[in-house]
Amino acid sequence: MSAPLGGGDRIVVGYTATKAGRDAVAFASRLAAASGSALHLVLVLPAQKPGIVPPDAGYERLVREQAAGWLREGAATVPEEIPHRAHVRYGESVAAGLVDTADELGASLIVVGGADGGHRGRHRLGTTATELVHSSDVPVALVPRGARRITLETGITRLTAAVGEREGTELLVEETIRLAAATGVPVRLLSLVALDLPAGLDTGAIRTVSDTHAQEVLGEVRSALPADADVTAVVAAGDGIEDAAGQLEWEAGEIVLVGSSRLAQPRRLFLGSTAARMLRVVTAPMIVVPRTRSEREGASA
Repeated sequence: MSAPLGGGDRIVVGYTATKAGRDAVAFASRLAAASGSALHLVLVLPAQKPGIVPPDAGYERLVREQAAGWLREGAATVPEEIPHRAHVRYGESVAAGLVDTADELGASLIVVGGADGGHRGRHRLGTTATELVHSSDVPVALVPRGARRITLETGITRLTAAVGEREGTELLVEETIRLAAATGVPVRLLSLVALDLPAGLDTGAIRTVSDTHAQEVLGEVRSALPADADVTAVVAAGDGIEDAAGQLEWEAGEIVLVGSSRLAQPRRLFLGSTAARMLRVVTAPMIVVPRTRSEREGASA
């Protein structure tokens, strides 16, 4: 069963012997250090499909040994004080293997790096990340290129939760509260209400609705955190998601949390258009939270 992200939690890192893999490990290490979590580096190899002639045993052993060697190299970059293990797993796809491993371990988060070809500090989803954000029942952290250059000492400095009025906001707020309690960092609530409303409405009315919504969510988060917790709220303003998010400042140690699309199947992720547009301009790692609880989360609640 999965527990909220915090002390004693497990974080699954989708590892590859690439810059993206090192980016994922670096971010996950910072998050684990801040929240008291343990890391599980996972390298997924293709599972043998029925009807296909089995590969030579010697070749299969060589592939597994090579994968284990890559994992040792990745694990060597994790600070000694952070509990961590490495696993070679098999799956129909890398994403499926990561989700299965997260389910088996009761992990609270899956972390993956960006695809090759992206600019430093920017997000670019590869095949594995795309499959995860459209199928995982566990929150997924998308890490931009170059995250490995941010030192462990930077830590986690702020959480920004992009909240709207659509279904699923409650769980996003809950996840933000849990992560804030685990890491002890400030929370910034980004109200997207103005960008959720139909076009053509009076600008002043939209601003009033946005401000009211932001203050309501702000009150909810404040009441759930210690009295001295640092929580603020801002309203997105601009000619659309990309323009609004692009005008905000993003810290080197920041994490952005967004909810899954309302189109998501129960207990599954589905990256909506709002989050996809934000990814184009946000330079911080982004955690996508499922719209509804998974069965294992519900059992542990």
